[in-house]
Parts: sequence; C-alpha cells; structure tokens
Amino acid sequence: MAKGGNSETFLSQKKMSDELKLEIDKEPGKFTMLTGDRPTGRLHLGHYFGTIIERVAIQNKGVNTNIVIADYQVITDRDTTEHISDNAKNMVIDYLACGIDPEKTMIFTHSSVPALNQLMLPFLSLVSQSELLRNPTVKSEQEASGHALTGLLLTYPVHQACDILFCKGNIVPVGKDQLPHIEQTRQIARRFNERYAPVFPEPVGLLTESVEIPGLDGRKMSKSYGNAISLSATEEETAKLIKKSKTDSERNITFDPDNRPGVSALLTTAALTSGRSEVDIAAEIGEAGSGALKAFVTESVNGYLAPIRERRHELERDLSYIEDVLHEGNKLANDVAQTTLNEVREAMGMIY
Repeated sequence: MAKGGNSETFLSQKKMSDELKLEIDKEPGKFTMLTGDRPTGRLHLGHYFGTIIERVAIQNKGVNTNIVIADYQVITDRDTTEHISDNAKNMVIDYLACGIDPEKTMIFTHSSVPALNQLMLPFLSLVSQSELLRNPTVKSEQEASGHALTGLLLTYPVHQACDILFCKGNIVPVGKDQLPHIEQTRQIARRFNERYAPVFPEPVGLLTESVEIPGLDGRKMSKSYGNAISLSATEEETAKLIKKSKTDSERNITFDPDNRPGVSALLTTAALTSGRSEVDIAAEIGEAGSGALKAFVTESVNGYLAPIRERRHELERDLSYIEDVLHEGNKLANDVAQTTLNEVREAMGMIY
C-alpha cells in the first residue's frame, strides 16, 4: 500500500504506530482503544492469533479497552440476521475464554447503543460520496458479497468512525490494509473539530505485529471457506478437520508456502501452537509424510486450545453471566455514547 487515505503515507503511519507503542508502555492510561468483530459465526484460530492476543496484551497494559460486537454491520453485505444472537453470545464466551476481562474491557453491541449510531448523521455531512467510494474496503466487500452497493455498505467507514470516536478512541489496532479506515476517521474528527468545536481526538492506527495464520487449505483462514478451526470446536472436530485438509503427493515434508500451500499451512499452524519454527517441524517429520504431519498438528492445536476450551465449557454452563456481561457493557456504552452525543449537539448548537 503506497498511501493510507489522502495524505499520510504508509511510512509516516508506521512511524506514528512505532512511537505510539513506546508511549503506551510508558503511560497506558492516556489511551483508549476500540476494536471489534462482526458476529457472522464462530471465532477461529485466525482471529485468535490475528487480533485477540493483541487485545488481551493491550488490555493488560492498562489501556482503556473497548470491544464492539458489530451486529448492525452484519447487514452491510448479508440478507439475514439468522443466528446473530447466538453468534454474539458465543463471541463473548470466546473473548472471556481467551483472556478478555469485562472488568477492564467494555464489551457491547451496536444495536444496543442508539446514541453511538446517531453520530452517523453529523458525520455523514463531513464526507463526500467520492471519498466513500474510494475506500478500498467498500470496494472489496462489495465484490466479495456480489451484492449491489447498499447505502449501509457505502457508509461502512463512517459507521466505523462512529465506533471509534463515540468513546474518544485514540488508538485502533489494525492491519496495513485497514489504514484507510483510520485515515477516514481522522479526517472526520478533524473536519468536525474545525467546523464546530474540538470534541474528538484524531486516532492513530496501531499496526499489529500478529502473524496471519493460513487456513487448512493454504488460503486465508475464513469461516466462509470452511478452512478454519473454531475456538469452540471439540478435539474430535479439530482432528477431523485437520485430517481432511489437502496436502500433496510428495512424501518428504518441507516448508514452501508458494509451491506447497497445504503442507505449509499445516506447518504454520503447528508452529504457532507449539512455539517452534515451521522449518524445524518439517525437518523432524521429514519422510514420515502428511499423515505424521497432520497428527503433529492435531496434537499441537488441541494441546494449545485445551485451557481455552476448559474455560469455554465453564462459561457455557453460566449463560446468565454472559448475558450480564453484555447488559453491563451495553449500559456503560450507552452512558459514554450519550455524553459524547451531548457534546456533539452542544458544539453544533442543537441543545434545546
């Protein structure tokens, strides 16, 4: 990516991110983080290694941490909300099982915080249609869904700006491909502050150093591809998924992502869950073949997930607690959002 938005280059954003990490270590209390997920299915190993570990680490440093379960954003590119309640509750179970602490992190759902969503109205007046159409995520999501461009998908970046700014978020953990969202949010905050009054910080993207774990077929791990190991999967389900994953006809196991994507994806999964390198594992298995590799991966994954699964089972037996976590998070988010909306209305001269 050459540019992140209209002004700042990727290199300048990388520099800001690096400086930010040092500041967070020194004064974590100065920072507010917003991140989240769409409840479209179960969280999997890709989510865990890609984002959840990072969130737990930031939370435990003392940063004011907020996680949105973005239920409204499900309908940006889907025609149904079937299973959404179950998905949201299981998402909370996964978060808590992986180390997110509701005493330190506010977990809430979009649809339960009207004042957050009301920020869309003034924010939409601060961006042009052409700016929204240029956002690469809008383009890619439309292409992936095969749907017509809906108004909600077009304004998806603005909704994300509402998520970040309602709680005065000033850091957002992102991958490089998400930097245009952050730049659009910075732009909205800057334009509101200049036009009305200084209400919002200009958030900075905190570039994550997490490893992207491939799916069991070598492609990106995704629920829609059916190549993901869910955090909620049993040991038996995990073993079955790994056993039917595609490898190749070559018996000697080597790490070669370009030419042997299936074998290499399994090696990366084993490396992440065992703490060893792909090359080391490949050398150990050698001529034993893909059967031995799959057995190694199964043992590594099941061993790694064992404490998370144990915690999940405890939480599943107390669904009233999960509902309480969401209710408390939604209540707190409503208080925060209403305070911010009042500031916005006052800045705009709309207090009657």
